[in-house]
Amino acid sequence: MKSIGGVITALITPFKNQDVDYPSLERLIKFQLKSGVQGFVINGTTAESPTLETAEKNEIFNFVRARVPNEIPLIMGTGSNSTQKTIEESIAAEKLGADAILVVVPYYNKPPQRGLVEHFKKVADSVSIPTILYNVPSRTITSLELESIQQLSLHPKIIGIKEASGNVEFAREIRQKCGKNFLVLSGDDGTYDEFMEVGGDGVISVASHVVPEVMLQRSARANRDLIDLLFVEANPIPVKKALHLMGIIDSPECRLPLVTLSDANTEKILRVLMFKGLVK
Repeated sequence: MKSIGGVITALITPFKNQDVDYPSLERLIKFQLKSGVQGFVINGTTAESPTLETAEKNEIFNFVRARVPNEIPLIMGTGSNSTQKTIEESIAAEKLGADAILVVVPYYNKPPQRGLVEHFKKVADSVSIPTILYNVPSRTITSLELESIQQLSLHPKIIGIKEASGNVEFAREIRQKCGKNFLVLSGDDGTYDEFMEVGGDGVISVASHVVPEVMLQRSARANRDLIDLLFVEANPIPVKKALHLMGIIDSPECRLPLVTLSDANTEKILRVLMFKGLVK
């Protein structure tokens, strides 16, 4: 298994005239690799995964794999609120060559904890590559409880969790209950420094698109002004605007129901990017 940890970028999907913009994606990948990021998530929420067709997901994965050194892990987002669909997506990800899958807590259905445990076990059992849990209650409403995470950590194919609640004390408890070999990754850029101080192994990051060195140097605390603005509207709306202002992607467009950043928030981001020397 490839080493997973450090700063992992949850890649956006650049669009241009509503098609996947591969030249922009190539520039973004080159910028990320030059900056030293240590992995990528493809087809996560940041990639606007609900709007991507199967053929697009496959093409994007193959495009990234062809441009990223083999030692850098590619993690495929496969989660949904259907266990069977998640299994199908996970099997497809393994066939593509993904190094691991990232599986979000099922949203909207509001399953009980015993349902969540069975869901993740069934998914992990369906593939031979590692499974990473993804706890993000701000989006899914339902949250994995500590006892469920501890139970799932005993599964031989479930290697870790992306913990995106922003609750650093909860991250500390996961580390204590699940042991040092269970991968604990932050999913909340703003609290990344504190997360690492309680035993974290890294971050699956949005901010690393724009300021990879900030995340690599664990200086998120000193850059909360910019990081907070990258979430001023629903992710990935602000980060796409920032990348466009920096000249890395050609267009900040999203696919509906997401739209481009408001003019007022664009002005705020532009001021901070200019102050930090990221835009001239």
